[in-house]
Amino acid sequence: MPTMAAENKNVSLAESIKQQANEAFKGNKFSQAIDLYTKAIEINGENAVYWANRAFSHAKLEEYGSAIQDASKAVEIDPKYSKGYYRRGAAYLAMGKFKEALKDFQQVKRLCPNDPDASKKLKECEKAVMKLKFEEAISVPTSKQRPVSESIDFRTIGTGTGSSYHFPQVTAASVAVAVTLLAILMMVVGPIVAIVVASAALAMFLVVNKTEVEPQYTGARIEGDVVTLDFVKTMMDDFKNQKMLHKRYAFEIVLRTREILMALPSLVDINVSNGKHFTVCGDVHGQFFDLLNIFELNGLPSEENPYLFNGDFVDRGSFSVEIILTLFAFKCMSPSAIHLSRGNHESKSMNKIYGFEGEVRSKLSDKFVELFAEVFCYLPLAHVINEKIFVVHGGLFSTDGVKLSDIRAIDRFCEPPEEGLMCEILWSDPQPNPGRGPSKRGVGLSFGGDVTKRFLKDNNLELVVRSHEVKDEGYEIEHDGKLITVFSAPNYCDQMGNKGAFIRFEAPAMEPKIVTFSAVPHPDVKPMAYASNFLRMFN
Repeated sequence: MPTMAAENKNVSLAESIKQQANEAFKGNKFSQAIDLYTKAIEINGENAVYWANRAFSHAKLEEYGSAIQDASKAVEIDPKYSKGYYRRGAAYLAMGKFKEALKDFQQVKRLCPNDPDASKKLKECEKAVMKLKFEEAISVPTSKQRPVSESIDFRTIGTGTGSSYHFPQVTAASVAVAVTLLAILMMVVGPIVAIVVASAALAMFLVVNKTEVEPQYTGARIEGDVVTLDFVKTMMDDFKNQKMLHKRYAFEIVLRTREILMALPSLVDINVSNGKHFTVCGDVHGQFFDLLNIFELNGLPSEENPYLFNGDFVDRGSFSVEIILTLFAFKCMSPSAIHLSRGNHESKSMNKIYGFEGEVRSKLSDKFVELFAEVFCYLPLAHVINEKIFVVHGGLFSTDGVKLSDIRAIDRFCEPPEEGLMCEILWSDPQPNPGRGPSKRGVGLSFGGDVTKRFLKDNNLELVVRSHEVKDEGYEIEHDGKLITVFSAPNYCDQMGNKGAFIRFEAPAMEPKIVTFSAVPHPDVKPMAYASNFLRMFN
């Protein structure tokens, strides 16, 4: 039995370590804070504050599964500790689990009935749940939904008030005149010739009446339906000056990209010829000005300078529209110059919470929200470079024996499921210990070096490259050099202080050469500026 003096000494030591953890947290050193809170918990595991603080640190690293576990432990230790429910509710919100979050905020309100902050957050959570219920009530089964892309013809997009596109007006009188003329033609020249003439006249009518881009528009223009390098450069310069692309051209870029992506398999094979190089970038998360810096450092995408962007193009950063239109425009310009993988943030549920949906509504229109959601479902899930390097956004799988053919066979044309190969590709993370474990995110799983090595051996591969996690240096090499994480959004969310990185491979050796870089200034638009109200409260 420890003496009272020993117990007091342990309590004091744990408090001292907690204070160190608090300072690390204030300095945005969240991984260090987690390690210190863990040491405090090992000394005094019955202090609810330590668990709740560690939960907050996990949440800052987007490890919401771990945050929920720690916050649950905090309220288990002290059922009246309001901050434990608060931390857990915030983590549930970040995962889009609004109903679970609502229960926790209701408990916070019961414990702190006079706290205006608790009342405000409860109200926002109630609104989110009501909105979710409404959307569920009016939703159409996926099998009965018509792709929004089929309702859009970018050639007829114009300036009609309150509408993204405008068709020539057809009145009852004009229809009557047309029918009369068609009848006369049929009597004079016969039905076949009459129909040919009428069809030609209709085509001329549509061409003449086609709505053109306003003459006062001075931004980038696609001439002759060909996306050129000059157009992309002009568009990027406009974006630098916070000038948005005309909707007509934005529709054209997204719809043309849709056609390209639809034709691709779920796993794309890339061949890099001897003497040529290839660049892999990780998450860019709406940080457009850092994307421009990558191009300054490494050159623009071209057939001689090809890239793979490994998912999570959007959300968090407030220039996601600029990012996605730039990447899609390069894809239209030269499909082999740029390859795009789906990340977990290329999904409706993430975009609704983390800003992309709100940004698209603000900068483009509601129709684009639907269109991007559709096109994101066509993004490939994985790439293999020179039959050596497996590139995927998240990670590996909950079972051994997964072959490349299994990945090719995935029906990816859907929103990400909550389990299975597609879910794990988008969400999983490596862990230092062997074997498999629960995901710190609450989705997917964690996998060890032995899992990585077996997957590589089973598929005759040499290296896994993945993204999905912020790293202090922009990258991390794990699993005895068999796995590299690359993250290309420096000073993530304007607060993490991390570097960004990209990887260059040169054939035939295909040895990874990692280039790191720091964040560059951007206009004074904060990250998450377009995110849901309730989520901005916690950031």
